[in-house]
Amino acid sequence: MPRDNYNDLLAFIQVAQQGSFTKAAAQMGVSPSALSHAIRALEARLDVRLLTRTTRSVSTTDAGEKLLASVAPHFEDIDAKLIAVSELRKKPSGTVRITASEFAATYLIWPKLSKALVDYPDITVEVTVDYNRTDIVSERYDAGVRLGDELAKDMIAVRISADQRIAVVGSAAYFAQRAKPKTPADLAEHNCINLRLPTHGGLLPWDFQKGKKAVKVRVTGQWIYNSSTPILRAALADQGLAFLPEDMVLEHVAKGELIRVLEDWCQPYSGYHLYYPSRRQSSGALAIVVEALRHEAPARRTRTHKTGTSAEVR
Repeated sequence: MPRDNYNDLLAFIQVAQQGSFTKAAAQMGVSPSALSHAIRALEARLDVRLLTRTTRSVSTTDAGEKLLASVAPHFEDIDAKLIAVSELRKKPSGTVRITASEFAATYLIWPKLSKALVDYPDITVEVTVDYNRTDIVSERYDAGVRLGDELAKDMIAVRISADQRIAVVGSAAYFAQRAKPKTPADLAEHNCINLRLPTHGGLLPWDFQKGKKAVKVRVTGQWIYNSSTPILRAALADQGLAFLPEDMVLEHVAKGELIRVLEDWCQPYSGYHLYYPSRRQSSGALAIVVEALRHEAPARRTRTHKTGTSAEVR
């Protein structure tokens, strides 16, 4: 018998075991008429009646009983072996592709996943550092990382960080030659390290807020980069002031390598979220990544700082 006809055998086994076309059809997710047609086709190929049908019941003939006794155990054995194989794959596997900013990739994704993936050697995580507003569906990413106020409404979003804060920093050697700025307007007198992102083309302004007063400053300086790590390196090399996520600079501030200024003008803003399409079924590998990145601490109740385009530096 051709292997395509195995479906008819499965249909026969279901009907014989259930004693009903209606119940068997519900189990298999097909219509009773389709199931009846499959049984009739099987009987025609074997040239023997397998089922006796009445208005109230369905029972096997002698030939049907013999067929059921001989083939049903084999299919049950196949099911058992398939389950056994699936048990070997309890640990999720596969590749999870994520698009994120440089800061998120370095300071959020790496610290958590580098520890979590030790227990899942069959999971591969591919992180693409990208400042574009990437369409993760069309670009075939499994997930992306963005600030909370930049998320599309049709996405499932999971918070992976606390609310964030920006920091303006410079080295001690730099401030030995220039007065520390006391207001954002004072930045006009400083050599500021700029950021240019592909999503905007122009240089990103530095956004500040103190109380109800919000200020957007266009700074100038000798250095312009398209990512945050070179900006930090330039600040450490006494080349000017940097406008960077707080978590990038706190260690250097604690060591005295950088000095923080304008701290009272740097208000909290929405934290990072991992997001993925709500219509896409989550794989086991993605589920592991989501849980590893999930931010466990309760969200702080803070005044949200609408950072506009400058949020993309983070």
